[in-house]
Amino acid sequence: MEIPTDLARTLAVVIDEGTFDAAARRLRLTPSAVSQRIKALEQQLGRVLVVRSKPARATEAGAAVVRLARQLALLEHDTLAAFGLGGDDHGGDDGRDAGRPRPVTLPLAVNADSLATWFLPALARVADRHPVVFDLHRDDQDFTAGLLESGTVMGAVTSQADPVAGCLVRPLGTMRYEAVATPAFAARWHLPERTESFADAPIVEFDRRDDLQRQYLAARGVDPVAPPRHFVPASADFAAAIKLGLGWGLLPGFQSADDLAAGTLVPLGGPPVDVPLHWQQWNLRSPLLDAVADELAVEAATALRAAAPAATPAPPRAMC
Repeated sequence: MEIPTDLARTLAVVIDEGTFDAAARRLRLTPSAVSQRIKALEQQLGRVLVVRSKPARATEAGAAVVRLARQLALLEHDTLAAFGLGGDDHGGDDGRDAGRPRPVTLPLAVNADSLATWFLPALARVADRHPVVFDLHRDDQDFTAGLLESGTVMGAVTSQADPVAGCLVRPLGTMRYEAVATPAFAARWHLPERTESFADAPIVEFDRRDDLQRQYLAARGVDPVAPPRHFVPASADFAAAIKLGLGWGLLPGFQSADDLAAGTLVPLGGPPVDVPLHWQQWNLRSPLLDAVADELAVEAATALRAAAPAATPAPPRAMC
């Protein structure tokens, strides 16, 4: 049995776009034609591949087909590049290359703080040399590996050091977080002099899966669930909330160093929370994926070293 390439790619577009109508517009087909393709693939494989909800989502069997479609698209891109049809130049004097193929879509997962600080410059350098567009999925670093397992993304910044099945992993470095607050907030709650005040002083947290503040409180012997919480689910706005005095929280050096130096933030002491970051990607022989990994390693080596001691360099490891 073979899986028709065009049908697998149609399923991937449906999952990417979220609806059959949106997939039809992208593929320049009618919604009926898209539906017929998916039904034909489901009948051929004897499996339901997509949950027809809004947004549409892949079943476990569908996720395997979507993964195949993404791998085929990536390998096609790399093959065209090897033929000089998707190469590293920019074409003529007008900055356009009429022969340049449609960019391949590369879905990646990244945690919010990396996305807001050091991650994007690396992708910009890759996009400058390769016909690629990035589909970024933002999630907590403890959960991005799950997007690799499901086939949603091809690469992820993750705190997970053990390779996801079928993936390579390499260390990027360590992001160090320290507890900070405005001087007025710290004085109002007598922090950090009165440790018991941490149980009552409001916290700023990213979302309900953000456990950095809870780790810090536990290390100080404070009940992690006791304090009231503000939830601010955007990295820059999270930092802004702390700097405006809504509460205290843990910030990486990228977002706190200047304010600490200026005295507009003060440290609250206690142990820092170090989050080791790793890059995991599908174990494919792909120059494009390798280019992304190399640029991320270069960027992280500088950015994360400035914030915390870098992880010991190690070669990529693959799950057997």
